[in-house]
Amino acid sequence: MKKHLVVLTGAGMSAESGIKTFRDADGLWEGHDVMEVATPEGFEANPELVLDFYNQRRKQLFEVAPNAAHYDLAKLENNFNVTIITQNVDDLHERAGSNNVIHLHGELLKVRSTGNESDVQAWQTDLVLGDTCQKGYQLRPHIVWFGEDVPMIEKAVSICETADILLVIGTSMQVYPAAGLIHYVPHNTPTYFIDPKPNISSKENLTVIAERATIGVSKILNTLNNNN
Repeated sequence: MKKHLVVLTGAGMSAESGIKTFRDADGLWEGHDVMEVATPEGFEANPELVLDFYNQRRKQLFEVAPNAAHYDLAKLENNFNVTIITQNVDDLHERAGSNNVIHLHGELLKVRSTGNESDVQAWQTDLVLGDTCQKGYQLRPHIVWFGEDVPMIEKAVSICETADILLVIGTSMQVYPAAGLIHYVPHNTPTYFIDPKPNISSKENLTVIAERATIGVSKILNTLNNNN
């Protein structure tokens, strides 16, 4: 039976594909204050600005491609039962061939009804005011904004509880509740942390690789396959 490899990925996973990290040091996202474009209050105050912001992010997504690290993770499915839990809202894991991906913070290529959060649909074009669900409610980006619940977190916790190996890539592990997931893996689970600026508290059986995703995952690919 294949070992269960759980992978937690963040912005650093997609950065080498050309997708801007969520927040730079100045607290801005693509030139916007995150409170304007990533909160329910921002959407209520200026829905057109918010819809346009995510329309631009969606367009950008069609201009980029998965990088080598995305493809290397997909290859690991040959030898492991892989579950990817990502904070990213892009579809690059899926495009690279990964089959089991959980998006904690939503997906750019989906929208949902403002009147029924379980009414989610695929969406690839611009979303504008007047685009409504069947019941007449305005559609909004299927993104978890600041101040909103993270509906997939309980599923992510249950997955981490069954991990045989944990791989953390390109995330500061500072944003909760995602950062708390590392505490749910079984005691002494082999853990690999890949980030150019690793920031992780001491953990048993931890290997830190201070590299960007493409280099770090390439290194880990051989280690994992050889140890399997």
